[in-house]
Amino acid sequence: MVIEILVLLLGFVILIKGADVFIDSASSIAINFKLSKVVIGLTVVAFGTGVPELAISIQSLLSNSGDMVLGNVIGSNVINTLLILGVAAFIYPLRIKSQTEKKEIPILLLLSTLLCVLFFDMHLSSEKANLITRSDGLVILLFFLIFIYYLISVIRNKTVDEVEEKPKYKLGIAVILIVIGLIAIMFGSDLVVDMAIKLANRFNISERFISLTIVALGTSLPELVTTIVSSIKKEQDLLIGNIIGSNIFNICIVLGLPAIIFGGVVPNDIAVIDFVMLLVSSIMLFIFAITDHKITRREGMFLVLTFIVYYIYIFI
Repeated sequence: MVIEILVLLLGFVILIKGADVFIDSASSIAINFKLSKVVIGLTVVAFGTGVPELAISIQSLLSNSGDMVLGNVIGSNVINTLLILGVAAFIYPLRIKSQTEKKEIPILLLLSTLLCVLFFDMHLSSEKANLITRSDGLVILLFFLIFIYYLISVIRNKTVDEVEEKPKYKLGIAVILIVIGLIAIMFGSDLVVDMAIKLANRFNISERFISLTIVALGTSLPELVTTIVSSIKKEQDLLIGNIIGSNIFNICIVLGLPAIIFGGVVPNDIAVIDFVMLLVSSIMLFIFAITDHKITRREGMFLVLTFIVYYIYIFI
């Protein structure tokens, strides 16, 4: 057990340093290309930090573990919105740009609602079981392509309203460092997840609980560490773009793509409350964004408290 704990700590160290390099590099790329940092957060940062979730989903379906796939996606999105954004807002209140408030957050809310509708086959279409079919995966992927088209249109417009600043790294160095930072994040998160699962298995914890807590938190560590570092560096646009982009990536790619490849995702033990919290977290983010165009410290604390209550319920 001592070795597992030491490796776990090593994983955290690698994660933190990798996130530090990753954020500085992503910010430098945005400045060099004169792109909005929200766009970089929605794409490079979000998709990069979403790789652990995708790897877990594919490995879970190869092992015929649908609960691990859905639990990972739902747990990661809930953690991203309630815990990670909540902690970031508590560190430093988060301002929400008009474009993010009117387009990107509503897209996330739409996808969260779509996932709930597609999953509840027993309740909505009198099917024998709740599952994500291959056709559901195609529908989800179609919405992701629409999201990508939206991002391309934003990039083409290049409407940057940010104050001009000098990049920390030149473009070539930034590209190399962002790859190094991403590798460090992936390697560190892999160490943390593996050691956490080994420690959890000693206590005979259920697969649903492991996927919603340890695995989801472990695969969300890149987002968590990246977000905390971004908040400390006051890179709020990267931070918010990372969370929204990661949640969209989780639903569309981490769940939708494997469902298409493997013919569907059939869970056994995912509860209605899990999907309710997925939807509630997106609704809370939307409401906070449109009310005062920012997430205050008080709202951040409310997000974290909601997260704690939900996980106490799961544990009990």
